[in-house]
Amino acid sequence: MQTANCELLGVDDIGGVMELERMCFRTRWTREQFLLGLERHAFRILGIRQRGVLLAYVAFSLIAQEMEIMNIATHPFHRRKGLGRLLLGEAIAICTRENALQGFLEVRRSNTGAIDLYRKFGFIEVGTRKNYYPDNKEDALLFRLDFPAAGDGAE
Repeated sequence: MQTANCELLGVDDIGGVMELERMCFRTRWTREQFLLGLERHAFRILGIRQRGVLLAYVAFSLIAQEMEIMNIATHPFHRRKGLGRLLLGEAIAICTRENALQGFLEVRRSNTGAIDLYRKFGFIEVGTRKNYYPDNKEDALLFRLDFPAAGDGAE
Protein backbone atom coordinates (compact mmCIF):
# COMPACT_ATOMS: atom_id res chain seq x y z
CA MET A 1 0.00 0.00 0.00
CA GLN A 2 2.09 2.88 -1.26
CA THR A 3 -0.04 5.99 -0.86
CA ALA A 4 -1.90 5.35 2.39
CA ASN A 5 -2.65 8.40 4.51
CA CYS A 6 -3.72 8.50 8.12
CA GLU A 7 -6.78 10.53 8.97
CA LEU A 8 -8.49 11.42 12.22
CA LEU A 9 -11.76 9.51 12.54
CA GLY A 10 -14.93 10.71 14.23
CA VAL A 11 -18.36 9.56 15.32
CA ASP A 12 -19.49 9.17 11.69
CA ASP A 13 -16.75 6.58 11.15
CA ILE A 14 -17.78 4.22 13.95
CA GLY A 15 -19.52 1.83 11.53
CA GLY A 16 -16.23 1.10 9.77
CA VAL A 17 -14.39 0.81 13.08
CA MET A 18 -16.98 -1.68 14.33
CA GLU A 19 -16.65 -3.73 11.14
CA LEU A 20 -12.89 -4.01 11.71
CA GLU A 21 -13.51 -4.91 15.35
CA ARG A 22 -15.71 -7.83 14.22
CA MET A 23 -13.08 -9.05 11.75
CA CYS A 24 -10.05 -8.66 14.01
CA PHE A 25 -10.90 -9.33 17.64
CA ARG A 26 -12.50 -12.08 19.68
CA THR A 27 -13.07 -9.62 22.53
CA ARG A 28 -14.47 -6.43 21.05
CA TRP A 29 -15.29 -2.96 22.18
CA THR A 30 -18.91 -1.94 21.83
CA ARG A 31 -20.21 0.83 19.63
CA GLU A 32 -21.20 2.69 22.81
CA GLN A 33 -17.65 2.52 24.19
CA PHE A 34 -16.25 4.04 21.01
CA LEU A 35 -18.94 6.71 20.85
CA LEU A 36 -18.52 7.68 24.50
CA GLY A 37 -14.74 7.89 24.17
CA LEU A 38 -14.93 10.09 21.08
CA GLU A 39 -17.72 12.30 22.39
CA ARG A 40 -15.86 12.88 25.67
CA HIS A 41 -12.52 13.33 23.87
CA ALA A 42 -11.05 10.51 26.00
CA PHE A 43 -9.20 9.12 23.00
CA ARG A 44 -8.56 9.61 19.32
CA ILE A 45 -8.83 7.22 16.42
CA LEU A 46 -6.64 7.40 13.33
CA GLY A 47 -7.63 5.39 10.28
CA ILE A 48 -6.54 4.50 6.78
CA ARG A 49 -9.07 4.15 3.97
CA GLN A 50 -8.97 2.87 0.45
CA ARG A 51 -11.82 3.78 -1.89
CA GLY A 52 -13.89 4.88 1.10
CA VAL A 53 -13.44 1.61 3.02
CA LEU A 54 -11.68 1.69 6.39
CA LEU A 55 -8.75 -0.75 6.21
CA ALA A 56 -7.05 -0.09 9.53
CA TYR A 57 -7.28 2.03 12.65
CA VAL A 58 -5.49 2.81 15.89
CA ALA A 59 -7.26 4.11 18.99
CA PHE A 60 -5.08 5.90 21.52
CA SER A 61 -5.27 8.33 24.38
CA LEU A 62 -2.92 10.97 25.70
CA ILE A 63 -3.66 11.97 29.27
CA ALA A 64 -1.20 13.68 31.63
CA GLN A 65 1.67 13.10 29.16
CA GLU A 66 0.97 9.37 29.05
CA MET A 67 -0.03 7.70 25.80
CA GLU A 68 -2.00 4.49 25.78
CA ILE A 69 -2.51 2.44 22.64
CA MET A 70 -5.92 0.92 23.21
CA ASN A 71 -6.62 -0.87 19.93
CA ILE A 72 -4.94 -1.30 16.60
CA ALA A 73 -6.63 -3.30 13.86
CA THR A 74 -6.00 -4.06 10.21
CA HIS A 75 -8.42 -5.74 7.83
CA PRO A 76 -7.26 -9.37 7.43
CA PHE A 77 -6.80 -8.98 3.64
CA HIS A 78 -4.58 -5.93 4.13
CA ARG A 79 -2.18 -7.16 6.79
CA ARG A 80 1.60 -7.19 6.26
CA LYS A 81 1.39 -4.08 4.06
CA GLY A 82 2.68 -1.58 6.62
CA LEU A 83 -0.67 -0.07 7.63
CA GLY A 84 -0.23 -0.84 11.34
CA ARG A 85 3.31 0.56 11.20
CA LEU A 86 2.06 3.73 9.55
CA LEU A 87 -0.75 4.23 12.07
CA LEU A 88 1.40 3.49 15.10
CA GLY A 89 4.10 5.82 13.80
CA GLU A 90 1.58 8.63 13.35
CA ALA A 91 0.08 8.10 16.82
CA ILE A 92 3.57 8.24 18.33
CA ALA A 93 4.40 11.36 16.30
CA ILE A 94 1.24 13.11 17.52
CA CYS A 95 2.01 12.21 21.13
CA THR A 96 5.63 13.32 20.71
CA ARG A 97 4.45 16.73 19.46
CA GLU A 98 2.10 16.92 22.44
CA ASN A 99 4.93 16.19 24.91
CA ALA A 100 4.15 12.62 25.91
CA LEU A 101 6.65 11.17 28.37
CA GLN A 102 5.64 7.51 28.22
CA GLY A 103 3.43 5.20 26.24
CA PHE A 104 1.81 1.92 27.26
CA LEU A 105 -0.09 -0.94 25.68
CA GLU A 106 -1.16 -4.49 26.37
CA VAL A 107 -0.93 -7.27 23.81
CA ARG A 108 -1.84 -10.94 23.80
CA ARG A 109 1.17 -13.12 24.51
CA SER A 110 0.39 -15.08 21.31
CA ASN A 111 0.28 -11.99 19.04
CA THR A 112 3.87 -12.21 17.85
CA GLY A 113 3.32 -10.00 14.79
CA ALA A 114 2.10 -7.12 16.95
CA ILE A 115 4.85 -7.68 19.50
CA ASP A 116 7.48 -7.45 16.74
CA LEU A 117 5.92 -4.21 15.49
CA TYR A 118 5.89 -2.64 18.96
CA ARG A 119 9.51 -3.59 19.57
CA LYS A 120 10.54 -1.97 16.28
CA PHE A 121 9.14 1.31 17.64
CA GLY A 122 11.12 0.96 20.86
CA PHE A 123 8.47 -0.47 23.16
CA ILE A 124 9.94 -2.71 25.86
CA GLU A 125 8.17 -5.44 27.79
CA VAL A 126 7.71 -4.38 31.41
CA GLY A 127 5.23 -6.85 32.85
CA THR A 128 2.47 -9.39 32.47
CA ARG A 129 -1.22 -9.20 33.26
CA LYS A 130 -2.16 -12.79 34.09
CA ASN A 131 -5.41 -14.14 32.60
CA TYR A 132 -6.16 -10.69 31.16
CA TYR A 133 -8.30 -11.60 28.16
CA PRO A 134 -11.79 -12.81 29.12
CA ASP A 135 -12.37 -15.04 26.08
CA ASN A 136 -9.54 -17.49 26.79
CA LYS A 137 -7.76 -16.18 29.91
CA GLU A 138 -4.61 -15.51 27.88
CA ASP A 139 -1.97 -13.35 29.53
CA ALA A 140 -1.36 -9.84 28.27
CA LEU A 141 2.16 -8.54 27.97
CA LEU A 142 2.55 -4.94 29.12
CA PHE A 143 4.84 -2.76 27.02
CA ARG A 144 6.21 0.73 27.68
CA LEU A 145 7.73 3.34 25.39
CA ASP A 146 9.83 6.14 26.86
CA PHE A 147 9.56 9.31 24.82
CA PRO A 148 12.56 11.64 24.73
CA ALA A 149 12.01 14.49 27.18
CA ALA A 150 11.54 17.90 25.60
CA GLY A 151 14.92 19.57 25.44
CA ASP A 152 16.98 16.37 25.72
CA GLY A 153 20.34 17.17 24.27
CA ALA A 154 19.35 20.77 23.61
CA GLU A 155 21.29 22.31 26.48
